[in-house]
Amino acid sequence: MSFIRENAVYPKMYRIRQNFSNDKVDDIKAEVFKEFNLIDLKDKIKKGGSIGVTCGSRGINNIDKIVKAVVDYVRECGGVPCIIPAMGSHGGATAEGQKHVCEKFGVSEEAMGCQIRSSMDTVVLGKTKDGVEVYFDKNAYECDGIIVVNRVKRHTDFIAKNESGIVKMVSVGLGKQKGANAMHINGLGKTIPEICEIALEKAPIIAGLAIVENAHEETCILKAVKKENFISEDARLLEVSNSLVPSLPCRDIDILVVREMGKQYSGTGMDTKVIGRMKILGEAEPDYHCIKKLVVLRLSKDSYGNALGIGLADLTVKKLVDEIDYDAMYSNLVTTTFLERGKVPVHFDTDRESIDVAFKTIGAVEPENARLMVIDNTLNIGEMLVSESIYNDIKDKVELIEEDVELEFDEEGSLK
Repeated sequence: MSFIRENAVYPKMYRIRQNFSNDKVDDIKAEVFKEFNLIDLKDKIKKGGSIGVTCGSRGINNIDKIVKAVVDYVRECGGVPCIIPAMGSHGGATAEGQKHVCEKFGVSEEAMGCQIRSSMDTVVLGKTKDGVEVYFDKNAYECDGIIVVNRVKRHTDFIAKNESGIVKMVSVGLGKQKGANAMHINGLGKTIPEICEIALEKAPIIAGLAIVENAHEETCILKAVKKENFISEDARLLEVSNSLVPSLPCRDIDILVVREMGKQYSGTGMDTKVIGRMKILGEAEPDYHCIKKLVVLRLSKDSYGNALGIGLADLTVKKLVDEIDYDAMYSNLVTTTFLERGKVPVHFDTDRESIDVAFKTIGAVEPENARLMVIDNTLNIGEMLVSESIYNDIKDKVELIEEDVELEFDEEGSLK
């Protein structure tokens, strides 16, 4: 049975651009060395001492250059660097999988010139006042020092002073699967800083390197952080990051089409703070967007079948569903405990059919007047297609690239 609309009418579309700040770091290595010297990090690196440098699972721009600069600094100070994968349950929750994730980002033993010490083994550093056990990567714990490297940005699961950053890297990333699972069960917003405080006291952490990216996903701030300032500096940089994060240019949207979801765009495949959907029991939904129907068309190859976040959509396409690796997705999903995000939505054979069903289910709205928006993914939202009704509302604050764009499908029903 086909749900394609006969003689379908689509609204007139406009290709627009949102303009964001272009400030960025030009010389990664020089900036890393300067920042570390500002906090006298060389005095904390023992000659011949092993120094673990963390690497996470997020698609951070320049992460290979940043980690290499940290490794080079450690070596110049007389230390022996090694890479510690710090990504909770990601990478299939296996040592080899987490090493592979590092290598995918260019952080390989050959490129870095040092070992990658990957293991899911942990030690227990203690308990929080609520009885949550504090797990910590065994390889990292056995190092003489640890430098925590991570990007600071808003988290997709909660709202707090410390969200995704160097504090979370200590608590969740270095906690491996056991730590990540304990954290999600007991509430991330409250538990992340509590566990970080215990880890900072018990583990050999000597410094952090916080990364902030601009709206174009370029490195715009590299900030060395002393051990005693982890929580306060992480919170401050989150405010800076939030001021730079791009957002959709309007509130009310009848249909949002996301061409591609994936782990390199967000830990949940689609950034919950961009689409205004979280689907977490006990957490309030963001109130800054109202999207009647969300359609997602593709799963990125770099997600390796992990479609965590597909449950945030209302509609998708059979091809995406067929590409889901349920073992990979469920390993990640169950750890988070947010099962709604793994529910497969209504899906049809083609992009056109799924989009047409969206038009049929938005209520008493004439198709030519529908508030339709098409974005590539939830990370890159500088350029997009918007319908005429949206464009008329936002034309004074965006740049027009092309007008009278038609929504077209190829012979296989895929959106052009």
